[in-house]
Amino acid sequence: MSDADGLPPLREVIAAHELNAKKSLGQNFLLDLNLTGRIARAAGPLEDVTVLEIGPGPGGLTRALLSEGAQKVIAIERDERCLSALQEISEAYPGQLTLVEGDALQINHSSLVSGPTRIVANLPYNIATPLLTGWLEAEPWPPWFKSLTLMFQKEVAERIVAQPGSKAYGRLSILAQWRCTAQKVFDVDRMAFTPPPKVTSSIVHLEPRDRPLAEADIGALQAVVKAAFGQRRKMVRASLKALHVDPIALCEAANVDSSARAERLTIEEFAALARAYSSLKQS
Repeated sequence: MSDADGLPPLREVIAAHELNAKKSLGQNFLLDLNLTGRIARAAGPLEDVTVLEIGPGPGGLTRALLSEGAQKVIAIERDERCLSALQEISEAYPGQLTLVEGDALQINHSSLVSGPTRIVANLPYNIATPLLTGWLEAEPWPPWFKSLTLMFQKEVAERIVAQPGSKAYGRLSILAQWRCTAQKVFDVDRMAFTPPPKVTSSIVHLEPRDRPLAEADIGALQAVVKAAFGQRRKMVRASLKALHVDPIALCEAANVDSSARAERLTIEEFAALARAYSSLKQS
């Protein structure tokens, strides 16, 4: 018996290639092609773009991306055991799937693609945040990709989209929303995976802004945000001492309330602090 794309069901693929998920690689396989199709559709139109996928495993999402009309998929896979299963997908979609064996944290992703690109991935939990941060720190900006549609642990997803005043709001919220619009699209129950992880997952869709939400040097912004949230229970006039400039003068220059706590400041206020910090360092 085969699925709609003519390929064997994923359970059969996993059994045939003996692809037991490895905890050391953060692997949790999605077997429901209706669900992977929903993820692929959340990425937006795929017909005229290259899709970069990280950690395809046995290829459930890969198959969905190609079924939904992706012109080309470039899949980075570290686990050599999965390559033979992925090769079968490549043969079913001649010329549309390129396999890259290697560690996604060590590969220059932009060098693999040309033209409009969407990044779509069920990210291994153990590398999800470093990968996202790397994409968000891309220079120049706007970046080389059109969008990011990614699966995270629900807790991480909520940090990405969190608003000022919430407990989840922090460094990842600010970096993501300063440079992108970010939306949590839907949750994925843990029982949808093999093996089931201990937590619920969520799909997040991010689209790069043409310009960041407010002007700031990214290095200065990250320094200010790191200092402010390094002691998030304290007022910023205390936590910003870590920057080794006068925190009161810094807040006054940025027109920011020095008695506020980091989680109460907007992204625009953090950008103002970053601009003031850059100026104070140069004076």
